[in-house]
Amino acid sequence: MHETYSQIILPFASSPELFEQYTNASGGLRTGMLMEHLDSLAGSIACKHMLGPSVETLGRVQERGFYIVTASVERLDMLAPLYPVRDIRLSGQVIYAGKSSMEVAVKMEALNPNRGEETLMLGRFSMVCRDARTHKARPVNPLIIDTPEEEVLYKMGESSKNRRQYAALQALSRVPPSSDEAADLHATYLKYGQEDESLVRSDRVWMGDTLLEKTMLMFPQERNVHQKVFGGYLMRLAHELGFANACFFMRSHVTFHSLDGISFTQPVPIGSILRLRSQILHTSPPGELPATVHVRVVAGVVNVQTGHEETTNDFRFTWAGDDGKSTPRIIVPKTYQESMLWLEGKRALEMGAQIRGNRIRALEGEQ
Repeated sequence: MHETYSQIILPFASSPELFEQYTNASGGLRTGMLMEHLDSLAGSIACKHMLGPSVETLGRVQERGFYIVTASVERLDMLAPLYPVRDIRLSGQVIYAGKSSMEVAVKMEALNPNRGEETLMLGRFSMVCRDARTHKARPVNPLIIDTPEEEVLYKMGESSKNRRQYAALQALSRVPPSSDEAADLHATYLKYGQEDESLVRSDRVWMGDTLLEKTMLMFPQERNVHQKVFGGYLMRLAHELGFANACFFMRSHVTFHSLDGISFTQPVPIGSILRLRSQILHTSPPGELPATVHVRVVAGVVNVQTGHEETTNDFRFTWAGDDGKSTPRIIVPKTYQESMLWLEGKRALEMGAQIRGNRIRALEGEQ
C-alpha cells in the first residue's frame, strides 16, 4: 500500500509567481483549482498502483492496455481555513482495491515552518480501471498490506465502498422518505409553502427560483489522456458556479465546507457544448449557526442538432456564510421532485456536520 503514496508540493508562501496564479479576489487561494489538482493526483496514484512504483511515465493508453476514470468522489471535507497563505502539500494513496476499482484517500496539508503540518482537507476518490480496447472493466492489482496502520486504512476504504453502495440502495430515487423526513417536509409546507398572493414572504424562496446556469464550449486545452475533458476541470467549473449561487442566496461571501459527492456518468467530449445548472437544495434552519447552504450543480452535454441534453455529472457542495448571521431565507420546494431534492440536501447537511465534527475531534486528539 505504501508504494502507491504520492505527493505534490505547492510553494505558495515562497513563490509569489505561483501564488498569483491561484489567488482569488479576497487574497486567498482558489479552492476549485486545488480540488482540480486533487482529482489529477488521485488518477496518477491509481495509475501508479497499476504500473508499479518504479514507473515514471504513463506512456500511451494503447501501449499499457488500460485507462483510469474517476467513478465518483465520495467526500472532500474542509477541516481548517486556507488562510493565511502557506505552502501546501497534496498527498494520497490507494487504501482499498476491489475487482476493478480502487479507493484513493487524499489529503491537503499546510506546511508551517514553526508549527509543523496542519490538515486542511480530507477526501476519497473512487477510481475504476477500464480495458483500452474493449472499454470494459479490467481487474486491478491486489493491494499488499504490510502494517497494522495499513490494515486500518484498508478497512476504512472497504467501509467507504460498502457505505456508498448502501447509500445508493437507500436513495430517494429508489425508496420513499422516512416518516420523520416526511413530517419535516410537511411541516415546512404548512409554514412556508402556502401560495397566498396576499402575503409577502421575504423569508421564503422557491427552489425553482434559485436556478443559475452557465453554458461553455469545451476546448482541447482541457483534455485528458483519453482525449476527453479533464474531470478536475469540470469539478472546478461546478465549484465556481455553485459558489456564486451560494453567495447570491446567502447575500454574503461564503466559505467552502465540503464537496458532498460527485457522480461521473458520461465523459464530456472535446468540442461539445456544456451546460451547468446550479440550484439551492437546502439550508440550515433559521437561527442556527453556522449558516450553511447545500448546492447542486448538474452538468450536461447539449446536442446542437436535436437540442437534447445528456447529463454527464452531478455535483453536491456545502458552503457556510461568512457574516456570522443565520440563514436569511429558507428554501421551499413546489413539486414532488423538488421535495426529494430538498430531503437529499437535508441529509447531506446533517451527514456533513457529523463527519466534519468527528474528523476535527480526531485530529485534535492526535495533537
